[in-house]
Amino acid sequence: MYRIALGCVLAGLLCALCVAADAPLLPTQFGPWQAEAPSKMLQVQDLGTAWSKWPNGERVLAEAGLSRIEQRAYKNGSDEIALRAFVLRDPSSAFELYTFLLAPGLKDSGLGGDSAGDGKNARFQVGNIVVQAEISPKAKAEGLRELLTALQAKADQTPLPPVKNYLPERGRAFGSEKYALGPEGFRAAMGSLGQDASKDLTDAVGFQNGAEAMLANYHGGHGSGILVLVDYPTPQLAEQHLHHLEQALPDAAKRAGVTVERKASLLSLVFAATSAEYARAMRDAVNYETQVTWNERGQQATDPPIMLIMYKIFLFTGLFLGVATGVGIAFGGFRVIVKRLFPGKVFDRPENIEVLQLGLSGKKIDPTDMY
Repeated sequence: MYRIALGCVLAGLLCALCVAADAPLLPTQFGPWQAEAPSKMLQVQDLGTAWSKWPNGERVLAEAGLSRIEQRAYKNGSDEIALRAFVLRDPSSAFELYTFLLAPGLKDSGLGGDSAGDGKNARFQVGNIVVQAEISPKAKAEGLRELLTALQAKADQTPLPPVKNYLPERGRAFGSEKYALGPEGFRAAMGSLGQDASKDLTDAVGFQNGAEAMLANYHGGHGSGILVLVDYPTPQLAEQHLHHLEQALPDAAKRAGVTVERKASLLSLVFAATSAEYARAMRDAVNYETQVTWNERGQQATDPPIMLIMYKIFLFTGLFLGVATGVGIAFGGFRVIVKRLFPGKVFDRPENIEVLQLGLSGKKIDPTDMY
């Protein structure tokens, strides 16, 4: 009977998990938008020509740990929106896909911290979910705010990689940001930034050792360049791969003045810089500071006043002398009383007393004569 009940419970849990896995990610309604039909599950090969403009897209999806693609169309009167949601392994993997879909010319859509669009198309990230939206001419991307709120409750809210915040903001071309947590993402990023000759640096970067890369294109009044940041778990790994990258740099890049510099566990490279001064300015603007923290609670030691120290010394010395004197008097009094009441019974018993004699006389000293 116990086995049957346990089997029923396990079967119920499995059914609940299956229902949760099959439950649609995209809602039937958000704001004034109503779904036209149930959600449609897609495979990578079903993306078709809409995906062909991103080279190596299938490999990047595999590297990012794609687990699900869901598509759904919505209407609001005569306006239409077609949504496609990608569910990835975690928010870092989703950020790799989101930046892979970015392109120069896009603008901030105002849908959270990571969103971009051009009026007809929008893309934004919510945790481990990346959403693509095709918007009709009269509709606006701001109408997706309620969808953003609905997806936040279903998404993994693990923080994004810190290297994302290391890129300087001044002079950065919006839409050129690229994040790579593996070789496929790095090759695609270098290619999109016009550095096909340096795509073979992936082996030297060391993604198998936990490296993460962040890239962006910069334009300013004093020049332009492409900044590449590679973050490692430890400074030792960064130093090791610094030498690997220096050896793997193409000759053309070396002649152009590309160098690898390290700051703690972060490596930086600047490609296609218009001048060495601008490359240096880009590196100096990186938002990276090393910090040393302690797990233990700390206290700030301060010396007390000298008068307080002397007061405590005299106080505790006097207390010690007083206690020692009191104990000595008490013990002496107790000994005298016991000897008076019980002479030779408790203290100084004759059989326990030994007297050292020089032997100058033949008479033996009797210990009892001493009292």
